[in-house]
Amino acid sequence: MTTPARFHPIGTPGQPWGEAERAQWRATQQRRRSYADEVVDAVEHLRLHWDVIEYGGIDYAPDSYPLLALASSDWDDHRPVALVTGGVHGYETSGVQGALQFARDHVDDYAGRINLLVVPCVSPWGYERIQRWNAGAVDPNRSFREHSPALESAALMHLVAPLRGRFLVHIDLHETTDTDESEFRPALAARDGKAFEPGAIPDGFYLVGDSADPQPGFQQAIIAAVAKVTHIAPADANGELIGSAVVAPGVINYPVKELGLCAGVTGAKYVTTTEVYPDSASATPEQCNAAQVAAVLAAIDYALAHG
Repeated sequence: MTTPARFHPIGTPGQPWGEAERAQWRATQQRRRSYADEVVDAVEHLRLHWDVIEYGGIDYAPDSYPLLALASSDWDDHRPVALVTGGVHGYETSGVQGALQFARDHVDDYAGRINLLVVPCVSPWGYERIQRWNAGAVDPNRSFREHSPALESAALMHLVAPLRGRFLVHIDLHETTDTDESEFRPALAARDGKAFEPGAIPDGFYLVGDSADPQPGFQQAIIAAVAKVTHIAPADANGELIGSAVVAPGVINYPVKELGLCAGVTGAKYVTTTEVYPDSASATPEQCNAAQVAAVLAAIDYALAHG
C-alpha cells in the first residue's frame, strides 16, 4: 500500500487541525520584518498631510500592534468616500507599500472632490511574519462577516460601519505569489483536513470583481492603467485564472460578500481586488508598488467620472 504524499508537515492527512496543530503551526512563525519600522513610522511621516486614526489594536501575546488608518485632512461629510486597503494578507508586500506610496505621493490629488480613507496594513502580525493567516491560523480575507473569527477583519468592519452608504469606491490591494502554491494552499488543505490539489499561479496582474455587481467598465479602466506599468495575466488553457472564468482581459469575478472578502465590506458601487504578481522575472518591487498605485488612481478617477 502506498502512503499518500504529505504536502504539509503539520497535522494528520484527512483530519482538520485542532488547537494543538494550530499552536504547532504558530510556533513555526518567526518575525521577519518590522511593522513598527516599515508601517507605523511611515504613517507617522504622513501625519502632517493626513489625519491619522488609530482604529483599534491587535494583541497576540507577547506582541501588540496598533491598527492605523489615514483620512483626508479636509474631510467633508457631504462628499463620497474612497477606501483603499492593503495588507489584509500580511505577506502581500506591495499591497501595504503601494497603499503607503499612494498616500505619500497623491495626498493632494483629490482634495475637495472625495474623502480618502487609506488602511495600509490590516494584518500587522501577518505582515511581520510574511504570512497569509493571522496568529490563529485564520484567513482574514475570508472573515469579513458577522461574528468574524479574525480580530483584524472585525476591527476594519467596525471602522467602516459608520460610513456605509457613503462609500463610492473601494480598492483592496493584494498579490498572488508563487508561495500561494508552494506554501499557503498546502497549509490550507492541511488545516481543513482536505487533499491538496495543485494549481497554477497566473503570470501577471489581474483583478477580482464582484460577481453580484461586476462593473466591467470600471475593471477595464484599471487594467488599462496598470498595463502601462506591468504585464496583465493571460488566461490559461481553460480560459481561467486561478480556477475562475476570465470575463475580460485580466478580470475574474467572485461573490465577495458570500466569501467574506474585504472587497465586500463597504457596499460601495465600485469595488475590486488587485492581484499583483511579484515573482515575475520582469517585475521589480518598485514596479509592483507602482502597479498598485496606478490601480488606485484609475479606480478613484473612474468612480469620480461616472458617479
